[in-house]
Amino acid sequence: MQYRTLGRTGIQVSPYALGTLMYATRMGNAPEESARIIRKALDAGINFIDTADAYGDSEEVVGQALKGRRDSVVLATKFGMPLGEDPNQRGTSRRWIMTAVEDSLRRLQTDHIDLYQLHQWDGLTPLDETLEALDTLVRSGKVRYVGVSNFSAWHLMKAVGIAALKNYIAPVSQQIHYSLEAREAEYELIPATLDQQFGVLVWSPLAGGLLSGKYRRGKETPEGTRQLANWGEPPIRDQERLYDIVEVLVSIAESRGVSAAQIALAWLLGRPGVTSLIVGARTDTQLADNLKAAELVLTAEERQELDKVSLLPLVYPYWHQARTASDRLSPADLSLIEPHL
Repeated sequence: MQYRTLGRTGIQVSPYALGTLMYATRMGNAPEESARIIRKALDAGINFIDTADAYGDSEEVVGQALKGRRDSVVLATKFGMPLGEDPNQRGTSRRWIMTAVEDSLRRLQTDHIDLYQLHQWDGLTPLDETLEALDTLVRSGKVRYVGVSNFSAWHLMKAVGIAALKNYIAPVSQQIHYSLEAREAEYELIPATLDQQFGVLVWSPLAGGLLSGKYRRGKETPEGTRQLANWGEPPIRDQERLYDIVEVLVSIAESRGVSAAQIALAWLLGRPGVTSLIVGARTDTQLADNLKAAELVLTAEERQELDKVSLLPLVYPYWHQARTASDRLSPADLSLIEPHL
């Protein structure tokens, strides 16, 4: 497995991070079986695990599974989502951060968190307060690095600016939603990544299963799966575009003798700025299928075909930059605009 550098750090992480939301017992999984799959993923070369305090008892399951193997794992968790009715049991205030980190450390049965991530934007807490508290945790040794999740680009760059101004530890990564179906991150978040050298961790890289090949135009939705009309993440704004993408995925997959999911993951692993994809696996078969994509190399023609069918239009100010400033664009700018030139 080819490991990748996490942003501007010295950490090497696997191209897949094992997502653990589904290992919470409220998701119907037995802790013993979840722990077994976690350990199997580690045996296969995955050294990156992502969880969150809002994932039910997922942190407890992870902590139990990592007994005796903690030092070989880059362990990431998140905070900030509501954990109760108390209005102070959420967000990114110093008060809550100091409570949340101790609770996560206890559940994970560890004395430090490698990557502590803000799970969502908190517009009520000043970023100075949040970053100062996280800086304290890093300097105390309870946290190694800080990341953010589901921020807009201006939120992210504001955090970087405050960290530089106040000499606080700055975020090294962002966890975002990004896939063939949802390429909006390419407007701002990916260019910011390339400019500032953030690590990019992608959640739901198969768009919640939409890119697995199960959902096809003119074919009945598989039994036991969600209906498109009820889809929330990602929201499906153009069903026909989704089906067009899936048809190309399936066509390439069939020609290569692999699954459509593997093609979708391989495309994403090759996108500029992407560090690691967060994948979940309920079974050994799902885990093995996901891992195969790490070794799959798409041809330039296959990438071009997938790029074309999923490409988003240039919105303002990018169409204007493409028309008037194409000779003055940086590599970060060109990551979005170049396909349209």
